[in-house]
Amino acid sequence: MIWIDIVPHLAKNTRHTIGARIENKFLDLLDLSYVAYFTAKDKKIEKISRCILLLDTLKFLISVAWEAKLISHRQCEEIALKLEEIGKMLGGWKKNSDNLEKKNRTL
Repeated sequence: MIWIDIVPHLAKNTRHTIGARIENKFLDLLDLSYVAYFTAKDKKIEKISRCILLLDTLKFLISVAWEAKLISHRQCEEIALKLEEIGKMLGGWKKNSDNLEKKNRTL
């Protein structure tokens, strides 16, 4: 994970505040996506939507860290590309789950 390599290089006060907050959001996203995978079909879209909201919060916190010059432009760009990829995957998962739910209703 990219963030794990960045955290040790943050100043101590920011490492334990926004750095820890971002790290926890990454772990929460990982945890919630795991839960969403094993959630019943009727509640899956709700869990995926929560993952997407968590991802958006993570993107916001990364941009705050960049604006505060806690991380470099290169690091921010690298993280942003990975988060964008995750967003596409979650969006596709939600769309696919939504289509399956609609198909099951018509039968």
